[in-house]
This record gives sequence, C-alpha cells and structure tokens, in this order.
Amino acid sequence: MVDIHETPAVPPMDPGGDERIGYLIAGGILVGLGWAVGVGVNLILHGLAGSGGMTVGWVRITSTMGPYAWAIFGFGLFTGALGMGLLALGRASPKRPLVLPGYPY
Repeated sequence: MVDIHETPAVPPMDPGGDERIGYLIAGGILVGLGWAVGVGVNLILHGLAGSGGMTVGWVRITSTMGPYAWAIFGFGLFTGALGMGLLALGRASPKRPLVLPGYPY
C-alpha cells in the first residue's frame, strides 16, 4: 500500500539544465526596461518637452521632473542594476546543456 502523503505529485527532476539562460534573459529584460525605458525615455521626454511642455496621450510632461518622474528614474536605476547583477550571475554560472523542464534528456 502506498501512502499518498509520502509520494510527491511530480517526480523530482534532475537539476541538469542550464540556469544561465534564465539569468541572461531576465537580466537583459531588467536592463532594457530599467535603464532604457525608466531612465532613457524619461530623460528624453523631459528634455524634449521644453519650457512650454507637451502632452503625450493623457500625460502632461514639462521640462522639470516631478516626484513621479524621479520615482521612475530611481526605480529604473535600481532595476537596471539588478539586471546587471543577474547578467553577472549568469556569466559566472557553469555552463550546462540547455534542456526544457519536463522533457527527458
């Protein structure tokens, strides 16, 4: 007789996959969103606004950065730095074969 509570629902997987791919993809996305969008686009829009300001969609952008713009700028810096950490971790991890979860290899 098998005790259901002692049997795992999913058989354990051999950790033979390459986790570097996840680190590199996640790090690249965080750097792209953080530094390119949060910092770059933010500064470009405020620079292009000029003294009269401009309207993008429903948002009014002026040449001075308000609290929301500073928050996005800081969050973008933090997110980009976190992404660089993930990229460094991905490059430092040992290379293994790329396998998809759930498939025998």
